[in-house]
Amino acid sequence: MTTKPRAGPAVPVILVSVLLAGPVLAGLAGTLLPAFGYLPALGRTGLSVEPIRQLFHQPGLMTSVWLSLATGLTASVLSLAIVLLFVAGWSGTRTFRRLTRFLSPLLSVPHAAAAIGLAFLIAPSGFLVRLVSPWATGWTRPPDVLILNDPLGIAMTMGLVAKEVPFLFLMTLAALNRPQIQEYFKAGASLGYGRVATFFTIVLPQIYPLIRLPVLAVIAYATSVVDVAAILGPTTPAPLAPRLVSWMNDPDLAYRLMASAGALLQLAVSAVALGTYLAGERLIAAASRRRLVTGHRHLRERAARYGGLLVMVTIIAAMVLSLMLLGLWSAARSWWFPAVLPQAWNVMRMFDSLGMSLGLLGTTVALASASALVATALTLWLLEDRDHRKTSSSRGLKTLVFLPLLLPQISFLFGLQLLFLSADFSGTFTAVLLAHLVFVLPYAFLALSDPWARLDPRYAKAAAAIGASRARIFWQIRLPLLLRPVLVTLAVAAAVSVGQYLPTLMIGAGRIVTVTTESVALASGGSRQSAALLALLQLGVPLMGFVLAALLPALLHRNRAAMRLER
Repeated sequence: MTTKPRAGPAVPVILVSVLLAGPVLAGLAGTLLPAFGYLPALGRTGLSVEPIRQLFHQPGLMTSVWLSLATGLTASVLSLAIVLLFVAGWSGTRTFRRLTRFLSPLLSVPHAAAAIGLAFLIAPSGFLVRLVSPWATGWTRPPDVLILNDPLGIAMTMGLVAKEVPFLFLMTLAALNRPQIQEYFKAGASLGYGRVATFFTIVLPQIYPLIRLPVLAVIAYATSVVDVAAILGPTTPAPLAPRLVSWMNDPDLAYRLMASAGALLQLAVSAVALGTYLAGERLIAAASRRRLVTGHRHLRERAARYGGLLVMVTIIAAMVLSLMLLGLWSAARSWWFPAVLPQAWNVMRMFDSLGMSLGLLGTTVALASASALVATALTLWLLEDRDHRKTSSSRGLKTLVFLPLLLPQISFLFGLQLLFLSADFSGTFTAVLLAHLVFVLPYAFLALSDPWARLDPRYAKAAAAIGASRARIFWQIRLPLLLRPVLVTLAVAAAVSVGQYLPTLMIGAGRIVTVTTESVALASGGSRQSAALLALLQLGVPLMGFVLAALLPALLHRNRAAMRLER
């Protein structure tokens, strides 16, 4: 006998709504009031526009705003263009499958670790310059060229592109995982279109709605990023978000009011970037419709195909080299320019530093594990309850889940920090965990919802037909069949938690410190060896999660050929 689904709001939906919308709305309120001069903790009980006036009198403010807008929007559009061009030219080929194996692991690399490795690669004393010095350049000293922290934010844009390309690629890959997609390619070929023209004419309009939200999330993040900007971005002046963090941490507490006003300005900057992108999207769509009626087949696409491949290979090579340099620097004792490799090694120093970093590593692993477990459990509960109630995934639910990713972190974390401080909750493990969950849960939902939707419902129906309960169907049918996607979701959630710099910095209040916050601090002016080691630790935690996600199903399903990965 089956039970009839209950009417009314679902418990997991309510819980997820409170967990995601609650901190965001409370944080925005906590940012809005101080921005207009209301902060009773400082004796400010009246509304005033003085913080806004003080903000706009800051030197270089408009330059900071322009840097945030230009670098974020440029990096996002470039990342999307590279991904789409590569997918259009090589989807379904052996080259595509091989490069996919390299791009997928790069998703686990935290932004700060990637930025530190890239800095070691492209700096005036970096590995690329060492490769051609002095035999080709004549340089025996690093050239006096401003590459890192350049005033135009080029290095910062490159760092964002290198990190966002793997994410957008995997989102596009998931969108392509539809049974009719290959039929679209065949239809385009039968009409005389080339591979690239077929993709942009027929395939992209079908899959683009599925990747729009991830693209908007990338724009919101890139226009308000702090850790990458602190490592690679300009400093005179810096982009807006890093300046806001410095104002919030200023010993003069009155600066918090101005920082809150700046957080609202950051929200407006990201909104302008999103609006600009959506407007450009409509213009491109209108221009494409007019071009389609010409019937032009665009058969000369060799340059586009190989151009997309070259850029993608360059990004993969740069990321792999950057990660290798982290290992070299962490074990180097001395590495003077222009030597290509270190002149002396000190592995014992690396182990000593590792021993001193065990506390940081323990806190990082604990936060990542707790965040991943809670986020994955909530996602499973939400998806199972949705199936039980026989309701489809609504646009409202997806918007709710993506809400924290579509807003700049700094726009509501300021207010959340003030609320936690007033409640004497700031600086606790639980507070940081709640802040991490706001950003981890959307990625867990994103990673698991598609495998759950593709699970054959006949297994559950057959079990229910012989009297299995709802709980038994979940634990003995669905969960074993989804073991690999669940473990991958746990790994993705842990990787997102490890990479959370700003929530840890602000909500942790200096009492909860992770390898991410410490590595960014060291990269901004500390020992290269220590920064490289912490970046490696930052990379190692999510990497271990993905290794376990690959090994455990292979071990548990070693006698079940149909549930193994295809070779």
